Amino acid sequence: MPDSLLAFHADDGKCDLMFMDGWDYIDEAGPSSINEKLTNGSRPMEFDDDLDFNCSESEDEADCALQELDKSFLKGFCKKASIAFFEQFGLISHQINSYNEFVKHGIQKVFDSVGEITIEPGYDPTKRGDGEWKRAKLRFGKVMLDHPTLWTGEKFSSTDGGKEFLELLPRHAHLQNMTYSSRIKVETHLQVYTESPSRSDKFKTGVDIVVEKTILNEYQTDINFGRLPVMVKSDLCWMSRPEPDGKERRDCEFDQGGYFVIKGAEKTFIAQEQICLKRLWVAKDPTWTIAYRPVAKRTRVYIKLVPNVEHLKAGDKILTVYFYAAEVPIWLLFFALGVPNDREVVKLIGLDTEEDSTIANILMPSIHDADKKFEGFRKAGNAIGHIMKLMQGSKFPPTESLEVLIHTYLFPNLRSQRQKASFLAYMVKCLLDAYRGRRKVDNRDDFRNKRVELAGELLERELSVHIKHAERRMVKAIQRDLYKDREVQSIDHYLDASIITNGLSRAFSTGAWVHPFKRMERMSGVVANLRRTNSLQAVCDMRRTRQQVSYTGRVGDARYPHPSHWGKVCFLSTPDGENCGLVKNLASLGLVSNNILGQESILKKFLECGMENLVDDDCCLLGGRHKVFLDGDWVGVCKDSSSFVAKLRHKRRKMEVPQQIEIKRDKHQDEVRIFADAGRILRPLFVVQNLKKIKDLKGDFLFQSLLDNGIVEFIGPEEEEDCQTAWGIDYLFTAELDNPPVKYTHCEFDSSFLLGLSCGIVPFANHDHARRVLYQSAKHSQQAMGYSTTNPSIRVDTNSHQLYYPQRPLFRTMLSDCLGKSRYSEHHKGMMPRPDFFNGQSAIVAVNVHLGYNQEDSLVMNRASLERGMFRTEHVRSYKAEVENSEAVGKRAKTDELVSFGKMQSKIGRVDSLDDDGFPFIGANLQTGDIVIGKYAASGVDHSIKLKHTERGMVQKVVLSANDEGKNFAVVSLRQVRSPCLGDKFSSMHGQKGVLGFLESQENFPFTVEGIVPDIVINPHAFPSRQTPGQLLEAALGKGIALGGGLKYATPFSTPSVEDITSQLHRLGYSRWGGERMYDGRTGEKVETLIFMGPTFYQRLTHMAEDKVKFRNTGPVHPLTRQPVADRKRFGGIKFGEMERDCLIAHGAAANLHERLFTLSDSSQMHICRKCKNVAGVIQRTVVGGRRVRGPYCRFCEAVEDVVRVNVPYGAKLLCQELFSMGISLKFETELC
Repeated sequence: MPDSLLAFHADDGKCDLMFMDGWDYIDEAGPSSINEKLTNGSRPMEFDDDLDFNCSESEDEADCALQELDKSFLKGFCKKASIAFFEQFGLISHQINSYNEFVKHGIQKVFDSVGEITIEPGYDPTKRGDGEWKRAKLRFGKVMLDHPTLWTGEKFSSTDGGKEFLELLPRHAHLQNMTYSSRIKVETHLQVYTESPSRSDKFKTGVDIVVEKTILNEYQTDINFGRLPVMVKSDLCWMSRPEPDGKERRDCEFDQGGYFVIKGAEKTFIAQEQICLKRLWVAKDPTWTIAYRPVAKRTRVYIKLVPNVEHLKAGDKILTVYFYAAEVPIWLLFFALGVPNDREVVKLIGLDTEEDSTIANILMPSIHDADKKFEGFRKAGNAIGHIMKLMQGSKFPPTESLEVLIHTYLFPNLRSQRQKASFLAYMVKCLLDAYRGRRKVDNRDDFRNKRVELAGELLERELSVHIKHAERRMVKAIQRDLYKDREVQSIDHYLDASIITNGLSRAFSTGAWVHPFKRMERMSGVVANLRRTNSLQAVCDMRRTRQQVSYTGRVGDARYPHPSHWGKVCFLSTPDGENCGLVKNLASLGLVSNNILGQESILKKFLECGMENLVDDDCCLLGGRHKVFLDGDWVGVCKDSSSFVAKLRHKRRKMEVPQQIEIKRDKHQDEVRIFADAGRILRPLFVVQNLKKIKDLKGDFLFQSLLDNGIVEFIGPEEEEDCQTAWGIDYLFTAELDNPPVKYTHCEFDSSFLLGLSCGIVPFANHDHARRVLYQSAKHSQQAMGYSTTNPSIRVDTNSHQLYYPQRPLFRTMLSDCLGKSRYSEHHKGMMPRPDFFNGQSAIVAVNVHLGYNQEDSLVMNRASLERGMFRTEHVRSYKAEVENSEAVGKRAKTDELVSFGKMQSKIGRVDSLDDDGFPFIGANLQTGDIVIGKYAASGVDHSIKLKHTERGMVQKVVLSANDEGKNFAVVSLRQVRSPCLGDKFSSMHGQKGVLGFLESQENFPFTVEGIVPDIVINPHAFPSRQTPGQLLEAALGKGIALGGGLKYATPFSTPSVEDITSQLHRLGYSRWGGERMYDGRTGEKVETLIFMGPTFYQRLTHMAEDKVKFRNTGPVHPLTRQPVADRKRFGGIKFGEMERDCLIAHGAAANLHERLFTLSDSSQMHICRKCKNVAGVIQRTVVGGRRVRGPYCRFCEAVEDVVRVNVPYGAKLLCQELFSMGISLKFETELC
């Protein structure tokens, strides 16, 4: 099998998944064979020799320094560096860092964006003449956030030593169904004043009358604005701070935070992929367009190449520009910006119109179009007047003058009109270059054109909506007190803090988040419940990204892997189905950048590296210099972009500029693009020329020290195009052997880090079919039962699973070795890092056919192994109920309707195991139909909670508590121990899923000469069509490890060869190919063929037969149709559809068909009059002699002699009655039988 799952095609910008026999298909992406020399691409990349400019050292010195280092030493260093990376950044630092950024700067920015609010009085026409009107101004200042606290209430705080507020920890919020949140306090200024006109000295002020402001009142207070949900392990969380005695706060050992607790439920953000707005965007559909799109919509500029509607030549196109509120000819805007003549405009654009007639044929019609529509626009000031007329005719005409609009909204970072005209001309040049094919159109699927939105950006957007709502309510409330006869009170009297608290809580609970650009719309898929089947699933949920598409059908190339995904997003960890390729997972070393503050200091560093500030002379704007962009804004020019970029990168490696800055030199477009914004996915790479500095590191080192010394740097998706990256240390030592020799600038930590977390721990993943690895990483690994948390005693999850004897697999991978070190070192002194993300057990697996019971992916298991505890699990299910707190309710509710916990004789279930308080005792054995929580109203109405069909268990714990909404609630947890039974689902690490088909006694199983009996027998037909030889290699390697062999690693893309594995087995005295001589347990005879056997890691999945079994004879029916209900837990029926009916007809099983569809469904009887063929009703009537009888009677014939009783489905009888109510009568033909 090939050693790589992806082949990238640089020609068409796509990548296709390819699977072929052998290595030779991937000449540009890997070694051609195991024995040949390694190559990392025969086609050299476009790459500058002086890219990594270093003043003191040449490349030859760097090569010599590399030769001094040993290959094995460097490989060991790679592993140490990877461990240091995960120790510093962890797996979910992107979630926590984004939230911390929001807490420090983002929330203040949201309140600052509100600005000063002027509150006009609510005018009353009847009081217009009565003195001056009061007005008010409202302004928000500094925002302060507390750590999460719990208000104890008046009763507790009034006692001696009682505190009004207590620390609220995440575990308290879990247990009490509360939201883990902190109070938002905002410094608020309110000024009440009146305005009155007064005369002034016109000679001094220039006006006769001025408005004097008289301040009546001023208020400045810190008000409570609501509550903000707090992310666990963030800077606001108690868990990130030590206890008063200096010890670390204890919770689950492997809980890394990154989630919120909302009403007791754990919620996490899914990173949202959005188009990057901080760059010029060239598109050709539906028309050729270049867009300058900052976040503020008023400052956006679009230049379009549209067909000329005039009667000129067919195919002519003209340039128009959309600015502020109107679409104007581009020549008009150039002259409004002060460009003196046409020649100067063409000179600014900088394209050769004499050589390229196509460009001339676009510019000339654009000039003619402007001349024809706007005569005399070249005269001074005329262009401004024409543009203002166009804007005044738009839907939303501006109130300012055009000069103010241009200064404020047209490229606001550029100061002079000359610079604005130059940038506008540069946009035209980029558009025409793309039209002529000299520049690529921007690809929306390229990660350099995307940004990932996390907690910071999402909370800013949601919070600003709720602040606007609170502001509107506040303004209306203040307006009412601005009348002359009323007084304005303190600010907190007008603010409803529940607007923000409830608004954020509702958004988290429902998952409906405010849309990024559509007002009044909400989108789903932003917030998800954190699933905790096992620890791997919880971490993977927090590393997910999602691309929002309006239609989940055909979405172009959005679902396909793109070359820019390399090392940033895992190309296998994606669900199958409608979300395939839209929901992704970060690669193992993927990091998301934060906002870098202090751009003034960054610009100073640019000037030190050779950048020149923008000035208005032609030498700067037209002199062929390279433009420098920072976050999409033009900030300067430089003469030699190669030297500028090299010096800037040198400063980045010396920590003189922030590490997360991304520097891209685009020599084709004469641009240097630098990004310092949030949401870019970065990854660490070794800098080859600085590897010699490794020798200077003493002992254990931190990852930060590698960054400080320039040994490692973070590379973004755009800068990576300038790098020549080796796939591993091996490639550095074979670079000179390539033809032509390759000069590597960077090196990967390890090839397996290209995969995501759940893929990188799959052994021999590069030998398996991609679909099988996808099944394992996206499905089976997250359904496997291991352990969810290490503190289950203080949690009340609805469902939790625990494997009794979880094991570590025999093999190891690079990723599993770098993860999972326990943070509580005093518990595990001297403990090696261990893989915490494997959930299963190592079983002895034989590949054989066993009596036909393991066909079609079934498994045959050893009964004795299961009795010894293999795959035995504990399942805990919690039942919750809540009642109103009688003290909190007060006089609101009627006494008869007040529900409370307690025991009473119930008609709906058994109450034998309940105590007088309505809760079962610990250890009670509850079965289906038992009451698990007793609850009744004072009037005697029973509200108890009953165990549904197939639910049972032993009571493990009972929790009584109250939440912050004034409700008491109880939780009862039932424990169940389950050993595998027929129908339970299992899976190997290679997507080989199967159900347990037969439990065989140990004495009937085949055994080896040594007496080893397999635990599982799997069918050999499972391998050829599924293409998963990785499982066979895992078994062979595991066998060697169990016997003490030295080969232990099964890391994807750097696995040992088949020859190494087989020779290790041979050296240890076993068959080279893993086969063993076995004897039949039933007959004792020798099995003729050798049977492949070895230890394989198997997972027990959450899909168990006991949770899915459904059986019923008769039971509950729907009250209207009298047919069985549909729910399994309500003891419902199974749908027997048309196709199932056809099967029974084909079998001729008429009696069975009659029983299924009639007897056990909705059998009923009705009476038919054979004379008139109408339905006869059952009525009470008087017969001869005055006696009253009840029975069938035909009202049409007024007789009873010809009435017969027939069996019909109740559905047919219901249809007849409904039609009869509409005036339609049915006739029934009957035959006596």
